[in-house]
Amino acid sequence: MYILPIVVKAFEMEITPANRIVEQIGETLVLTCNTTGCASPGFSWRIQTDNPLGGTVRNHGTYSTLTMSPVSIENAHDYLCTVFCGLEKKEKSVKVELYSFPSDPVIEISTSLVAGEQTTVICKIPDVYPSDHLEVLLKKEEHILLEKNFFEDDSTNTETKIVTYSFYPTTEDIGKEITCVAKLPIANMDFEPKERVTSQKLNANFGPKNTVITASPSNLAMEGDFLKLTCVTESNPPPQIVWRRQVADKSVQYLVENNVLSIPHAHFTDSGLYICEVINLVTNKTEKATVDIVIQGTSLHEFYLYCSVPNLQLSVGNPPPKIVLRRKSDGADVGLYSEGGILLLPSVTFLSGGDYECVAENKFGKSKSAVALNVECKIKEKLTSGVIPAATVKEGETVTMKCTSSGNPAPVISWKKKTVTGESEKIFKDATLTIKNIKSQDLGLYECEAYNQFGKEEKAVKLFVQGRVEKPDQMMPVIIAFSCVTAIAIPVVVILIYVSRKAKINGSYSLVKALRLKV
Repeated sequence: MYILPIVVKAFEMEITPANRIVEQIGETLVLTCNTTGCASPGFSWRIQTDNPLGGTVRNHGTYSTLTMSPVSIENAHDYLCTVFCGLEKKEKSVKVELYSFPSDPVIEISTSLVAGEQTTVICKIPDVYPSDHLEVLLKKEEHILLEKNFFEDDSTNTETKIVTYSFYPTTEDIGKEITCVAKLPIANMDFEPKERVTSQKLNANFGPKNTVITASPSNLAMEGDFLKLTCVTESNPPPQIVWRRQVADKSVQYLVENNVLSIPHAHFTDSGLYICEVINLVTNKTEKATVDIVIQGTSLHEFYLYCSVPNLQLSVGNPPPKIVLRRKSDGADVGLYSEGGILLLPSVTFLSGGDYECVAENKFGKSKSAVALNVECKIKEKLTSGVIPAATVKEGETVTMKCTSSGNPAPVISWKKKTVTGESEKIFKDATLTIKNIKSQDLGLYECEAYNQFGKEEKAVKLFVQGRVEKPDQMMPVIIAFSCVTAIAIPVVVILIYVSRKAKINGSYSLVKALRLKV
């Protein structure tokens, strides 16, 4: 028979967690006192001061628990567990250290942040303990706005700490991040995280500003054109856009709420002052832009000039302004006058062009605007051309051929010459063609051509060139002199021959004697 030895364990105890506990305020903490080697131990929990435990004790046979839920500042003590086993007693203690850093910072920025207006960023760090270790950093992107610590704080409980920073946001700040960094670096205390970060993007509201209207194809359109007006502005958030039109009787019509106003088939009655009103409902600001739209008829037999006033206070003022549209010439008023803001030109000609002035006046003051009317037309008249000195010239002379024409835009004038093949060759680009020391090969048919974007006209000039002839004053004296000498010399020779023969017959060769005998 074998007898197994009975092993008796010695009486021991331990506390878990052991030695040192770091716990966040508000959490639940359970301390456990375990025993071995004692069948029926007795337990006792106490603080090394006279303060209450601040927790609940429960015994479970060989172990006992002390539960603190939630942990508060009052629980920051050394806790002692005493175990009795018969006459034997054992004790152990554990130190409970507390902190509070429960959540990330909270950033508060006004939702109605307006560019150019002062605003304040608030960073809140909730329920911090101990706050005398707290460090806060406020940044915009990587630029540090503010650094703050609370080293002088003597708070004995959890507190929400607040950091504020005021600045003037700009439109360039939109989309940039404001970051709040909170640090709680407590030496010899191991907990995570010791740094908490929160970021928020800036969204500065602004505008409206720089509001403009673009007209396509232009603000001077023809009847039947597709006219598109676009109102462009700078605003955050996007604004409400309202189109209105001021017509000749000074009334203002509501049109549409949209940034684009389309007129599929423009008509003269669509002429007027168009007003784009832009409203930012957040900044409570309004801006207006205007454009004068003039729809012209497709025929030059009838044309309207429309007058509006760029000064909105005048144009929509009360009383309505008196509007005068007139033509100006060299600083003086001439004809063509209207007090209704619309001037009808029943028959447009080249001479209808010129400067027109619109004047509006009421109790708010006077406003003027001017426009230059440019009437474009094809070449008005047949070309006139001429040759100086004449169409028939002699070799060696200088010939000038001139060509005149009119139209708007001013026609371009050039000269061409017919070649032997019958084709026209462009030889000169100007109204006046000069040929010096003309030769026989310069004769022929010359053509003057004038053209602008509306058409062209041609005029032909035929040039004749005579051969070179000697001048009469060079040969005539020679001929006359020769004739005179011949007329005198022939009779003298005849007489001399006759006298000579007579002298010979008389036996004398003396001319004098021969002559005497004759006499």
